[in-house]
This record gives sequence, C-alpha cells and structure tokens, in this order.
Amino acid sequence: MMERSEISRVGRKNQVYSEVTGARIVAGCVCLNGTKDKVLMITSSAHKDRWILPKGGVESDEPNYETTAQRETWEEAGCTGTVTQSLGVVQDMRPPKEWNTKFRKQIESSGDGDTQEIITHPPRSEFHFFELQVDQIFEEFPESNKRQRKYFSYTDARKELLKAKRPELLEALERSGIKRSYNS
Repeated sequence: MMERSEISRVGRKNQVYSEVTGARIVAGCVCLNGTKDKVLMITSSAHKDRWILPKGGVESDEPNYETTAQRETWEEAGCTGTVTQSLGVVQDMRPPKEWNTKFRKQIESSGDGDTQEIITHPPRSEFHFFELQVDQIFEEFPESNKRQRKYFSYTDARKELLKAKRPELLEALERSGIKRSYNS
C-alpha cells in the first residue's frame, strides 16, 4: 500500500532528467472509475480553468515511475487505487518554456540551393503514464486547498485536454481503457 503524505513534495532539487534528451522525467495516472466510463481530472495549478491529469516529476529517491505516479495522484487528486497497466512513454514536444536559440539550425532544401530555417528541440518532458482504477477518494489531501477534481466522460475529458492544449495528456487518455462513449 502506498504511503499517503500530508504535504506535497515541492521543488526540483531531486528531479530526474533524461540522460539522452535532457527532458524532465514525469509520471502520472489516468484515474478511471470502477466501470471505466469516467476519468478523474484535476484543475491545473497554473491555470485554474483548465482540467488535466495528475502527474509530476520523478525524484531520485523513488524506486520506479509507478511509485511517482501514485504519489502524484495522491498529492494532486486525493485518490488511491490499483495500477492496472502501464500506458507507456509519451514525449511532451511543446516548445520549451524558455525558448533558446541553440535549438535552431539551418538545413539546405532540395533543389535550388536555398536554405530554410527549421526549429528543433528535445522533448520538454518525458511522461510515464499508468492506468489506475480508483479505489478510494479522500476529502483531505495535500493539494485539496489548491485544486478542484471531477470525473469526466471520455468525450468531455478529451474536450478539456484539447482546450488546455495538452496533447501529451490526451495521448495518455487515448492509450487508457476508458470506455469511449461519445455521449456525455
């Protein structure tokens, strides 16, 4: 059973980054109810009108990504449950928050010798997602004073993730076993 802390971990002192790309390693859960027709979502701490999935940075003292995913789900959504499957890795390819020109490079276009500038960058984050069947929801949890939480149907969750401009979180939802009823 996962230990439930009373406070959230904060800061990035112990944050883990990919040795290959430099991306921040993040883990989270797609939290489904028992009938798999609803997903529990939380409000973003940065944008209170946006609904997202619980997730957060992997820290160096955690034994595996699943442990981080469950810890973050507890801290942000106040629920516990059983991990039913790994949803794999999703790369967050949104441009970095602080755009850096070192990611720009010139390439030659085919044919007439003109060059065209393309912009490349490594992933911002590397997400490791898990599907979690919610067993228990608690009234008091570490971020209960910062976040709202609510169950959404597949259709409504998809709309919210598109509105929040979070394609990497939508990809995790799509990989989950949520029932895809297109009626809300």
